[in-house]
Amino acid sequence: YLINHKFIHFYDSVVRDTLIGPPQEPTPRSDLCLFLLQSELDLEKGMEMRKWVLSGILASEETYLSHLEALLLPMKPLKAAATTSQPVLTSQQIETIFFKVPELYEIHKEFYDGLFPRVQQWSHQQRVGDLFQKLASQLGVYRAFVDNYGVAMETAEKCCQANSQFAEISEVLMTLFRRVHPSTSHRWNVALLYKPVDRVTRSTLVLHDLLKHTPSSHPDHPLLQDALRISQNFLSSINEEITPRRQSMTVKKGEHRQLLKDSFMVELVEGARKLRHVFLFTDLLLCTKLKKQSGGKTQQYDCKWYIPLTDLSFQTVDESEAAPNIPLVLDEELDAMKIKISQIKNDIQREKRANKGSKAIERLKKKLSEQESLLLLMSPSMAFRVHSRNGKSYTFLISSDYERAEWRENIREQQKKCFKSFSLTSVELQMLTNSCVKLQTVHSIPLTINKEDDESPGLYGFLNVIVHSATGFKQSSNLYCTLEVDSFGYFVNKAKTRVYRDTAEPNWNEEFEIELEGSQTLRILCYEKCYNKTKITKEDGESTDRIMGKGQVQLDPQALQDRDWQRTVIAMNGIEVKLSVKFTSREFSLKRMPSRKQTGVFGVKIAVVTKRERSKVPYIVRQCVEEIERRGMEEVGIYRVSGVATDIQALKAAFDVNNKDVSVMMSEMDVNAIAGTLKLYFRELPEPLFTDEFYPNFAEGIALSDPVAKESCMLNLLLSLPEANLLTFLFLLDHLKRVAEKETVNKMSLHNLATVFGPTLLRPSEKESKLPANPSQPISMTDSWSLEVMSQVQVLLYFLQLEAIPAPDSKRQSILFSTEV
Repeated sequence: YLINHKFIHFYDSVVRDTLIGPPQEPTPRSDLCLFLLQSELDLEKGMEMRKWVLSGILASEETYLSHLEALLLPMKPLKAAATTSQPVLTSQQIETIFFKVPELYEIHKEFYDGLFPRVQQWSHQQRVGDLFQKLASQLGVYRAFVDNYGVAMETAEKCCQANSQFAEISEVLMTLFRRVHPSTSHRWNVALLYKPVDRVTRSTLVLHDLLKHTPSSHPDHPLLQDALRISQNFLSSINEEITPRRQSMTVKKGEHRQLLKDSFMVELVEGARKLRHVFLFTDLLLCTKLKKQSGGKTQQYDCKWYIPLTDLSFQTVDESEAAPNIPLVLDEELDAMKIKISQIKNDIQREKRANKGSKAIERLKKKLSEQESLLLLMSPSMAFRVHSRNGKSYTFLISSDYERAEWRENIREQQKKCFKSFSLTSVELQMLTNSCVKLQTVHSIPLTINKEDDESPGLYGFLNVIVHSATGFKQSSNLYCTLEVDSFGYFVNKAKTRVYRDTAEPNWNEEFEIELEGSQTLRILCYEKCYNKTKITKEDGESTDRIMGKGQVQLDPQALQDRDWQRTVIAMNGIEVKLSVKFTSREFSLKRMPSRKQTGVFGVKIAVVTKRERSKVPYIVRQCVEEIERRGMEEVGIYRVSGVATDIQALKAAFDVNNKDVSVMMSEMDVNAIAGTLKLYFRELPEPLFTDEFYPNFAEGIALSDPVAKESCMLNLLLSLPEANLLTFLFLLDHLKRVAEKETVNKMSLHNLATVFGPTLLRPSEKESKLPANPSQPISMTDSWSLEVMSQVQVLLYFLQLEAIPAPDSKRQSILFSTEV
């Protein structure tokens, strides 16, 4: 229908008159012509409306930038004064009040500068969707601003009351602001600081209008849809902070029941895991099951149970009372699911590249959905129990302490406002359950299948995190932090700082290297360590250590792409934790770089080191293994928990210069740092322990289905390794088996150890790596790379599970078997 109106005019005046003659009455053909003309006029009208909406956006952006400029106006002189002997505010107070405001200004200035010339040079085909999509992708900065908003308001108010100079500056600011908005009666901090919070809601509404006037055939349409989806999801996540939830329904005596929180959770029912959608309302907790949809029916829920908040308590697990057994799922089973997920993703991409029929892709997507749902169902293992006054108890399984604490805090906070019990009739319960469809904020299970094709797959590589310090504690205590990241839809604990004793201002300054697998969020939890565990009641089988605060930061691919350190402050219930983060993608972090100094041990070929030392196994390997076996065999998460990066670097330097006091250094260091040093040594070898030459053969051998052929192939490949490589591996293998013998204490199974060491020992050097380049996604990882990593894990696991490996000398004399698969 997009026919040029000049052609319509030509058709109407020339072709029609020539072939048909001037019509006396409307004919079907002239009706079509009028329809096409009307379509063209509607299109032009739509495009004019589009320009009008964009002009309004520009004007709104200009006003918003002036608000941000007003906020930034006093920031520079205040910062300059902070370094003098008579500061108006401390650097900490300035950072809290103006947290993320400069970043918000830069984001919107870039958006405005990009949009202005495009609107000025307007045409029907002018594109602006990329600008809105980029703006939406940077909403993580707003998340940080919103999280800090309450603390910023409180700090600004206190500073106005305590400091006359700052109060005067604030009054000047407010005078300037009232010239633009004469009706404003708020204090400056309310008027100005609220603007970024309000902006997210307004931007989402504007995107609705813009999409309404953008034809589906226009190149901007999918980009604007994506920007709107990201904005809506973000808005849902901060809904409680921005605007109160709308009422769900009116209950007796005119009261309003509101939805506060909802999410998908796993419930343990008679030993079986069931997926539930749980809703927390202002007066009750509701557990529902999502009905299967068929025949185009809308989404519906079945109520499983509900508890009025006045009747709800968190079940206390007494030492004498046996808690319900949680059916644990082996790590091997979870990894098998991850392998299947990666394989299916790979197959989907291959089908898309081959332009195969949509039916094949749909079948694969259905398989992917089944596997991802199964993984999310089986992976949580942390109990969260609620108890009803009528004697019934319910158990949920959650993947992290963060989520459990969040649910408990929200429920306890709301319980303070609830005073009487009640029961719902079957009709009321049905109405409430039906309302969940409209009220839910979490609309789908966090599966890849529910993501758009252009949505970020998350980050793959290594995240270096420095936990600097924390402030805001009301009294001295023993404090430590843990770090969690998401992977395959659930969260995993990755690192833990040392306990800083008897202080209200801990300064850890500890660096950790965390491996990311499709991660999008970093969480930090701050705990008070309790050494006298007999005096504390244990709830939900959780750690007796008390959570003092928790917070999270979105891992924005754009912000982390330059691989520079980024400093951030995470605000959590009056506590502030300072962090620095730096991301290195797998493409860069896993490069094997030969050392320029061949006199050391790191980055030097293993044969060179053993020859120089006149040893069969490098000294560094023997020393680290000896120290770990002396005092680290019962350390929970040994080899999995990150050691402090500064300690690891100190040990690396000591081994490289052959420091005679290295054993003394090791005895005084945390055992996780020694484990990290050993892993780093193998990771930095210029060639993997299993060698570049044999790596493809090992990868093919592990895929053999016949167990006899597999054993013959794998053993002969192993025994064909160079002598230094083979003896070092056998030495390490015996050690790892001894570590796994203590699995009940250290929680490190053979599979866990294979996951840690597999890529370290097998990953080929850069020249042999088959990692495909993808310039459009410089910090993402393809699913084929996931499969390669998992293959490396399977190779090491195979040798760890073998009961015995023949002595190398006797086996080397045999040439009956080929090393080719």
